[in-house]
Amino acid sequence: MTPARRLSVALLGLIALVVVGYFAKDLTGSTPAPPAPSTSGSVAAEASGTASGAVPGAESGLPVKALSSLPEQAAATWRLIERGGPFPYPRNDGVTFQNRERLLPAKPRDYYREYTVPTPGSDDRGARRLVTGSSDEVYYTGDHYESFVVVDVTE
Repeated sequence: MTPARRLSVALLGLIALVVVGYFAKDLTGSTPAPPAPSTSGSVAAEASGTASGAVPGAESGLPVKALSSLPEQAAATWRLIERGGPFPYPRNDGVTFQNRERLLPAKPRDYYREYTVPTPGSDDRGARRLVTGSSDEVYYTGDHYESFVVVDVTE
């Protein structure tokens, strides 16, 4: 085997190991515990006038915000979700949100769904999303999954 061929085989093997390692981490079954509730989440829930735990997802410890305090496009997206669409980005809206950032509580793979909250003036989908959980939780991110808040859709 020539040195160039040996190097190519070694690089291919290394790439294969990285790919297998990336997917194997999801199959180990060792998911981290959800984040412990913090005082800031409870304070935020109380500040919004909602008792802790009354809003689905509030027990996550994330701050709770009223839907009315979010950009108006978030409320419009929520109305579309309640109606079942049609969504402005049908290939991207309603798809599984994988929670790779692990900022939302750890749940089974198909638990969360994501929806685009349009950003005025943006040439693409923008960074804003609503993420829903199977137990009626609604989360909002305005910074493309860097942070989340629990949404109280009754306010």
